Amino acid sequence: MRISILSLFPEMYDGFLTTSIIKRAIDKSVVEVEVINFRDYSNDKHKHVDDTPYGGGQGMVIKCQPVVDAIEDIKGDNSVVVFMGPCGKTFNNEIAREMSKLDHLILLCGHYEGIDERIKEYIDFELSIGDYILTGGELASMVVSDAIIRLLAGSIKEESHLEESFENNLLEHNQYTKPFDFRGLKVPEVLLSGHHANIKKHRLTDSLIKTKTIRPDLFEKHLFTKEELAILKEIEND
Repeated sequence: MRISILSLFPEMYDGFLTTSIIKRAIDKSVVEVEVINFRDYSNDKHKHVDDTPYGGGQGMVIKCQPVVDAIEDIKGDNSVVVFMGPCGKTFNNEIAREMSKLDHLILLCGHYEGIDERIKEYIDFELSIGDYILTGGELASMVVSDAIIRLLAGSIKEESHLEESFENNLLEHNQYTKPFDFRGLKVPEVLLSGHHANIKKHRLTDSLIKTKTIRPDLFEKHLFTKEELAILKEIEND
């Protein structure tokens, strides 16, 4: 997979691309990530990429020319162009999985007061990471890239995905490691039992209770298995 990020601040990605799982995925050629400064495409002699908004108002607006020229230069037949903006569909794990199947993803990061609306004629869709405003789309593009890259084959073990939060609308069960007793806080005994069926049931129970308590909206959307329904009945009877 190839990810192209269009940004005015490519230096913001230095740590992101050279650390941990993302770095290993790049080194193993699981993914190719390029950060392109669309200021380089400006035909203004001073390399300006923004101007004052028509109709007046605060701030500056990113102009069409440098962004559109950058998109047209790198876009191929299999490219999908996504603008990181507050008006887009809210990003989630399901969207991440669909996007991880793409050949080439182009992420456009806005800045200042936003982009000229006409640029959106050259994007495929807009994506938001939440109901709040950032100074630019760079952090959002990192969130999206991280969520996608870790799903690519070869980034991390496939088993690591299966029981994570938001898979099948359930939050992940609680995790523990050594020591068994930390200042009187003990690990559930069942996790030390070696009884795989009991451990599996405990973790599923944990996941169901956690989701129902913390994210009832996800709980309501979950399609329960017979095993899960039986566990819920046990919980109600306790």
